[in-house]
Amino acid sequence: MSKYDNPTFSIKLLHPAYWGVWFGFGLLAFIVNILPLALLLPLGRSLGQMAMPFAKSRVKVAKRNLELAFPDMPQHEIERIVLENFKNTGFALFETGITWFWPTWRLKRHIKVHNAEPIIECAKQKKGVLVCHPHALNLEVSARAFAILGYPGHGVYRPHSNPAYNLIQYWGRTHNGNKVIDRKNLKEMIRTLKTGERLFYLGDHDYGRKKAVFVPFFAVKEACTVTGANILARATDCAIIPMTGYRDSDRKWELYFDDPIHENFPKDDVEAGATYMNKAIEKAILRKLEQWMWLHKRFKTPKDENQAKGLLYK
Repeated sequence: MSKYDNPTFSIKLLHPAYWGVWFGFGLLAFIVNILPLALLLPLGRSLGQMAMPFAKSRVKVAKRNLELAFPDMPQHEIERIVLENFKNTGFALFETGITWFWPTWRLKRHIKVHNAEPIIECAKQKKGVLVCHPHALNLEVSARAFAILGYPGHGVYRPHSNPAYNLIQYWGRTHNGNKVIDRKNLKEMIRTLKTGERLFYLGDHDYGRKKAVFVPFFAVKEACTVTGANILARATDCAIIPMTGYRDSDRKWELYFDDPIHENFPKDDVEAGATYMNKAIEKAILRKLEQWMWLHKRFKTPKDENQAKGLLYK
């Protein structure tokens, strides 16, 4: 048995210790299937706004991220974006439920696609694609929508410590042909790309110093940035296609594919590669600034190892 085996159902998961997880996801499935999207959206956004007084530390993080990324942005605009970001975070709970529990026909009605030709051409050529997507709050929807188009991919994930939660998470993320890969299983990521499949790559968070460099990200000149794209591109000679998934004003989820960037990607220079990737990610985030995960401490790791983590958030 491999340490990377996918989770399977066991009678042990019916133990009372897991009843709360089963009930919580059962309730979420019921709510998203019984209520129309026109009601789910304002309900979720209201929940996000109501959570702000109880999540003051995250409000502070979101504001600080925006101040660092956009130093010339007026304070009133920062306040507006933070409020919208929390509202969208509240709805993201329902978006997860929608992704995991909606039937395909229902979700398909709410998807719009732009510039999918590069993905289609790579599929015809059986060329692996590193699909670069930012940590948008509706990421779960984007991943399944991508599969509904007929081009399922492999998502990199961290297994949950609660086995019942982990099983539900695995089941929810593997609809329509999508698969998941443990984030530590680099060998499987390389195999996926070499065999002409698609791998979702989220390189826009601060994951610490390991396999990272310090390059510009928005206005921050030395942002800790992972070098996974270089590692995978060198090992597989895959295509690299940035993708943005966001929700528009018509309650549709839009998938927007940028043109491939692998021909000019400096895969043999990790700093240049990370800088190049950050530029592509910035473009994707700016399409819907309020729908990116600003609540994450994007700039927590300082370049100077003698400095404490999170110093910019003090």
